[in-house]
Amino acid sequence: MSSEHAETTDPSAGHASDGPDSPRPDSPRAASPQGHEGHDAHDHAHEGDGHDAHAHDAHAHDGEGEGHAHSHDLWPEGFWEQPRRLGEGLEGHGAVDDHNEGRAPGLFHVNRKHGGSHSGIRTFAKLPMALTPEDLVAAKVDVAVLGVPWDSTAGGRSGTNHGPLALRTIPHFGSYGFPSQHLDVRVNPFDVLTMCDYGDAPIHVGNTPGTFESIRKFVGTVVSSGAIPIIMGGDHAITWPAATAVADHYGHGKVGIVHFDAHADVGEDMNGALASHGTPMRKLIDSGAVPGRNFVQVGLRGYWPDRETLDWMDEHQMRTHFMAEIDRDGFDTVLERAVDEALDQADHLYISLDIDVCDPAFAPGTGTPVAGGITSIDILRAVRRLSAEVGIVAMDVVEVAPPYDNNGEITVLLANRAIGEAMTGIAMRRMGITGPDYLHPHALNLDADGAQRTQVFRTPEH
Repeated sequence: MSSEHAETTDPSAGHASDGPDSPRPDSPRAASPQGHEGHDAHDHAHEGDGHDAHAHDAHAHDGEGEGHAHSHDLWPEGFWEQPRRLGEGLEGHGAVDDHNEGRAPGLFHVNRKHGGSHSGIRTFAKLPMALTPEDLVAAKVDVAVLGVPWDSTAGGRSGTNHGPLALRTIPHFGSYGFPSQHLDVRVNPFDVLTMCDYGDAPIHVGNTPGTFESIRKFVGTVVSSGAIPIIMGGDHAITWPAATAVADHYGHGKVGIVHFDAHADVGEDMNGALASHGTPMRKLIDSGAVPGRNFVQVGLRGYWPDRETLDWMDEHQMRTHFMAEIDRDGFDTVLERAVDEALDQADHLYISLDIDVCDPAFAPGTGTPVAGGITSIDILRAVRRLSAEVGIVAMDVVEVAPPYDNNGEITVLLANRAIGEAMTGIAMRRMGITGPDYLHPHALNLDADGAQRTQVFRTPEH
């Protein structure tokens, strides 16, 4: 979304340049109050600035009346004020349409009980479906998996809009109705939790503000029902509306984010675009939804941010663990620090997992890969530990770009398994298993007393 205020009569159209004299979104003109209709209120907002508003207003055109549309009218009231924010409330959330009217609320299965993992209709892990907030409430859902197939704010290779479909199609994390015990901890989340697939958030292709409001409201319906949303992206820009929805529910300033990523995602803008996958954490901080001190970032590397941006991060008290620290001290040591930091500020934890935090050897299918990253086993353990030891209220897995994955689909497999680790960790916490780095003794070949376990699977015949 361009930060320049171009005019359009089509609400879904993109921004066209107004020329070199267009006001930037952070200028006094761009920060004018919203809620205006036509030119009159817009012009009044500029009175007293020492200039003739009609002479200098890039939006003033002869012969255009009160109904003339402006591209910045697409954003919610107050968006162009500083700090920029999204809308409020859940009215018009888009989770209910005429396909779901007149049906008794609750979960429903779209697969037969004994269908295999490679057959049937692809919900995530063959979970039953919920399509309305009433379904979530009636079934007392603990975890709702949902997709946000959006990549129009990606600055690298496109294709992350295919992420939710691929994550549902890959069969390797356990399936509902089948044995799915996690062998490291001997917990089956399908037995402990009520979980569902909630479908995808409404997407308005070409309309960034409309889509972001849809995402915020859609995620808000899950959080307000009492369920934990696990969000499948989509590019990383979706964290802005998704985490805003969570903060709206629990209270601004009360949610913390552990952010796994090769990139800081705190740019002021990205080539003039306010909403992009390089800016979501800054937007959350600027809006007050998630203060900088409530961020813990893990895995940053490469050649950005620049000095100015790093200084901004320090000023806002963001805690950042670069790959240099992980390489020197070891991932387990840094993870312990991140877990402690996640516990010491916010009341509620949101995990944001950009798959490019992992080295391209483990996750090639992403838009902006950076060599020298975290291993797959380390990121999986980190997600499970945070979910069990700290507890989470939401999680997103973003930047999975299936068109760039290899033939074995290892990126999609990793992201799918990361969701399974979060589910397992949530189930562990529900069961009271919250000890540091818990592993079941049998997974370590130990008995209940910690002695080496003798495994006899059958008695040999004599």
